[in-house]
Amino acid sequence: MTLRGRATLALIWGVFVTAVLIGVPLVFRDRLPDPLATHWNGTGVPDGHMSFAANLLFTLLFWGVAWIVLMVLALRGPTLSTRLGRGCWCGFLFGWAVLSVGMQGSTLYVNLDLADWRQATLPTWQVIAVIVAAVATGVPAGLLGRGGPDPHHDPASPPIMRLRPGQRAVWVSRTTNHWLAGLFLVALVGVLATAVLAVTGVMSGGAVWINLAALSAAALLGFGTCSVRVRVDADGLRVGFGPLGRIARHTPVDRIESAWVETRSPAEVGGWGVRGLPGAGGRVTFMLRGGECLVIRRVTGGEFAVSVDDARNGAALLNAYVAERVDS
Repeated sequence: MTLRGRATLALIWGVFVTAVLIGVPLVFRDRLPDPLATHWNGTGVPDGHMSFAANLLFTLLFWGVAWIVLMVLALRGPTLSTRLGRGCWCGFLFGWAVLSVGMQGSTLYVNLDLADWRQATLPTWQVIAVIVAAVATGVPAGLLGRGGPDPHHDPASPPIMRLRPGQRAVWVSRTTNHWLAGLFLVALVGVLATAVLAVTGVMSGGAVWINLAALSAAALLGFGTCSVRVRVDADGLRVGFGPLGRIARHTPVDRIESAWVETRSPAEVGGWGVRGLPGAGGRVTFMLRGGECLVIRRVTGGEFAVSVDDARNGAALLNAYVAERVDS
């Protein structure tokens, strides 16, 4: 499907979803209390409310902002130039629509025919059902909409360094994403604050565990992806993740066909962090910042790229060791 075709699809689908989000509440308007229960605690008891108009506006913004962003990406962004980008775009377009409609439907259902919003309890199974439905829609849509495999990049003249017989050299570089490092620190503070609130009795119940789980996951994600340390030597390529670099990916030199430098942006690969589809012919990118990336092609056909400073010298040294292995 062409970019214009995808933009047309997003337009038609978005208009349909918007019509549903507006039309359904209006149909049941006379059977709903005003205000509506719109927020519930961990046990399903309502603890927040909005007027009918405010809730309708919130739902339209929740869906509409994402829809507009997807339309812009379809018309102008480079996201759809890769298989991963197309898959994420299609999955988000349909999955987010189901999430938006499901959230609104659950809210209307539990408020229906009630005299007061305080009576609108929300069963946990409804929340789970909405999330499962969104994922069950988005994942197949992404798989069906990703299209064919990305074309392989074949650089005309990959960089290569000349080594004297028996000479050994090592290249090391590091890159840090300060935003992801900030995410780690903020999430860590959130974990500590939640623990303090739980100990002092200010926060209790399921909310404590939900907050701890979400903030801990964010802290681990930020810690593991905020920096990268790349090393090239006679053994091949080693990419260490996080400030400590203990978790690493090692590709032996005998499994590398060639190395080169590409300029890539987060939009092209689908965002920051680890992006791509692993496998024999997959393309995986560890993206910390837009710009130069060291790219290798494995002998099995797959590609791996990492955004790192001074990538050209790293690729040149790696090609030197690859050439040495071929000649021996």
